[in-house]
Amino acid sequence: MNKSIFTLLIVFTFFSCSTAQKVTAPKPTNKTVVKNVMISALEWQESHPIFAISPTDWTAGAYYTGVARAHKATKDMMYLAALKNMGYWNNWQTYKRMHHADDVAISYSYLYLNKNGGRKNFVDLEPTKKFIDTHLYENDNWKAGTDKSKEGKTILWWWCDALFMAPPVINLYAKQTNQPKYLDDMHKFYMQTYKQLYDKEERLFARDMRFVWKGTDTDRKEPNGKKIFWSRGNGWVLGGLALLLEDMPKDYEHYSFYENLFKEMASRILELQPKSGLWHTSLLNPETYNHGEVSGSGFYTFALAWGVNNGLLDKAVYAPAVKKAWNALVACQHEDGRVGWVQNIGAFPEPATADSWQNFGTGAFLMAGSEILKLKE
Repeated sequence: MNKSIFTLLIVFTFFSCSTAQKVTAPKPTNKTVVKNVMISALEWQESHPIFAISPTDWTAGAYYTGVARAHKATKDMMYLAALKNMGYWNNWQTYKRMHHADDVAISYSYLYLNKNGGRKNFVDLEPTKKFIDTHLYENDNWKAGTDKSKEGKTILWWWCDALFMAPPVINLYAKQTNQPKYLDDMHKFYMQTYKQLYDKEERLFARDMRFVWKGTDTDRKEPNGKKIFWSRGNGWVLGGLALLLEDMPKDYEHYSFYENLFKEMASRILELQPKSGLWHTSLLNPETYNHGEVSGSGFYTFALAWGVNNGLLDKAVYAPAVKKAWNALVACQHEDGRVGWVQNIGAFPEPATADSWQNFGTGAFLMAGSEILKLKE
């Protein structure tokens, strides 16, 4: 990153993410700076590829969703080149576990390119179609309810992260192919997850059945006695809801369910935002790890800003929180563009450090920036 730009960022943020995230009142967001830090993050991540299993896995899927959103907001050809290069080398494939929602997340970027790639028939959507058809319409042990593992694998999307990975892809595929049956089946499986994992009292999702509160002393809970709600897990859900609502027809019979859920969760996330701007890995016991975390916070920043930009959330109430969060996110970026303070791959609250990074954290950062650019002062 250009040093003069980095200096300007420090002037804007007035604090360091690595020093317990002390923050003053948020400053107006400079669009030139936002674009520069986003490009810097892209360049660093493209030069340092990483994935958990495969170039088509969920980590790449989340990262390239961020790249797609960045291109949509800026039209910068660097993002488009990154997307096309990735799709070409992946041969437009999903990952191989046909009943695992994680393994179709990469198709969000394929579908985006299908409409924004600039060349007809550039994208091969046949692997995506094959995955979605198998995923929704062929039986497996989760759907049949025969997997009795402690995580609750008795439904297709048994963990809350899945609500980011598959539903936005299926929703967008239904839109592009004009086949509403896919949307109806997406809704059916979404409701299974909602009924199993959503805590109406807290307005948050448990990560999976291990963290669903049963009211006994032996249940898993935080040291302060509160229920365990993972920041990134709920970030997956809220970010996924914003993606869903953007592409879902407003006259769809279940649209109001998703809009109301989005607003419910957004209001709770706003209540839980620390003064520093970044949400901690444990939402109800933030003192467990007394520092902000970038991936969950990036998804929240994206979703809340999207809600403001699309008229679902009150700008006067939410915009200050969004700007404060973005300033805090930028302060977690290293001078070379790397985005730090990202909790590593997991399923519950764990610590992060200034030097911990993952591609999905960069994706969340880019998603947040894409909506910050659209905020009107």
